[in-house]
Amino acid sequence: MLTKSCKATFLVLALSIALIGPAAAFAQVETIDATARGTSTQMGQMGNVKLIINNFSTPEDRQVLVDAFNKGQSQGLAKALEKMKSAGQLQIPSTGRVGYPVSYVVSIPTDTGRKIRFVTNRKITFGEAYANSPSQAYDLTAGEIIINDKDPKQSSGQLFPATQLIINKEGQLQWELRKNPWDLVNIIDWTKKKEK
Repeated sequence: MLTKSCKATFLVLALSIALIGPAAAFAQVETIDATARGTSTQMGQMGNVKLIINNFSTPEDRQVLVDAFNKGQSQGLAKALEKMKSAGQLQIPSTGRVGYPVSYVVSIPTDTGRKIRFVTNRKITFGEAYANSPSQAYDLTAGEIIINDKDPKQSSGQLFPATQLIINKEGQLQWELRKNPWDLVNIIDWTKKKEK
């Protein structure tokens, strides 16, 4: 026969499972692998890229970033990204296997699938900081992955390893890159693979 404390513990455990179960169903974990190919002066360089998405950012997150940019331009954006809760993890060739947190990720529906856009702070290397290199101004990493559900071989994307956000002469927001964008090819959306 169960004692009162055992019954109470069992009841708390059962309620916890009942409440956590639906929440866990909404937890979204998505992994996208790609091959990054250098362009222009980085032609011939290649590396693996992995984007792990724990959750997508909200419209409120976007508004925080818009307000931060309006207040402090690219540096304001970088500071706001630093304060945001991680939405996932980005692994690119220069960061090694661990990578670093992605602060902002959105998914935008398209006719053939969706676009995933992400931005996060770029880790400044010791050498850059020690030499007080102008590259420190390019303190963001951003990218776009275009997932084509109808023909996965047509999926593509671009990675901006070192960039900053500026307002161009026409008054439009524009990414200003330190070097060149990297093309993303051989994209694998592991979430879609699991669903099949």
